[in-house]
Amino acid sequence: MLERIFEGGLWGSRFIVILAVVFGLIGAITLFIVASFDVYDTAKYVIVTYINHAHPEAFHEDVVGGIIGAVDLYLIGVVMLLFSFGLYELFISDIDPAKDDDKENKILAIHSLDQLKDKISKVIVMVLVVSFFQKVGHTEYKGALDMLYFALSITAVAVGLFFLGKVGKH
Repeated sequence: MLERIFEGGLWGSRFIVILAVVFGLIGAITLFIVASFDVYDTAKYVIVTYINHAHPEAFHEDVVGGIIGAVDLYLIGVVMLLFSFGLYELFISDIDPAKDDDKENKILAIHSLDQLKDKISKVIVMVLVVSFFQKVGHTEYKGALDMLYFALSITAVAVGLFFLGKVGKH
């Protein structure tokens, strides 16, 4: 009897994961809101710049940097969503509306910790790639060696993305 009570309590303790699910969703919503305001601010900056017939020196870099920064935040928000959905499905219950949907929601279908880890790691790699390109956009190149390093880094990112696309495929 003591064993059954202990095992029941142990099994029920999995519901503590709800905290991670709820706060992961709050984090995702927060990131989506912040990224949306960043896009709004960038659009406002573009409109005001054109209305005033001004053209700052780093205008294009600022606009592209603002948009890429927002994409970065959106991708991190997606990581938080995948994390929340995955934890919920692994520890609590399947999400019934996702199962009832006629279409296959393969991106949200998570059946093991390895699947969750793989999906999150792929999105994190994309976040790093986007952050890399944001930094590259603000880098000043002073010579041929800098350009060679730039070309090598782009090649390394492309090769990494190629192999990342091969992961999990048969």
